[in-house]
Amino acid sequence: MKFRHPGHRKLLAGRSGFTIVEMLVTIVIISVLASAVMPMAELTLRRNKEQDLRRALLQIREALDAYKVASDKGHIARQVGESGFPPTLATLANGVVDAKSQNGAKLYFLRRIPRDPLNQDISLPAEDTWGKRSYESSAIDPKEGKDVYDVYSLDVRTGMNGIEYKQW
Repeated sequence: MKFRHPGHRKLLAGRSGFTIVEMLVTIVIISVLASAVMPMAELTLRRNKEQDLRRALLQIREALDAYKVASDKGHIARQVGESGFPPTLATLANGVVDAKSQNGAKLYFLRRIPRDPLNQDISLPAEDTWGKRSYESSAIDPKEGKDVYDVYSLDVRTGMNGIEYKQW
């Protein structure tokens, strides 16, 4: 004969748990909340990438301008007819010899070349993630040339402000 506790039926009746309906309702609520959060996360990610793009463009453009000023002041040797802008983006980070220095000191304009944050190809060097515009090229149809006058993103999409990234 098995021994049974006198209140064993009450113990079983008082058990708590979730029914299938409660589980389904919970799953539906979580799904609705997740579907509302995902677009916000994507928007935040895109906004952050656009801020990184603005920062990188500003950093490179300030370095290009500083190189030009140094060239105009005679710190960088240049040939007649040259624009005074660097021949490559790498020149900004690699440095150039200061023509006015007695000991051959170098001038550096960037610590490193920032990558285009919109370029997904991580195998490319940072310099190759940017489109480069020569001094002789027009802003409407930028082309590479003997120097680097400006940079732009190679991404063909449009930013959240309605302007194509390559026109920033």
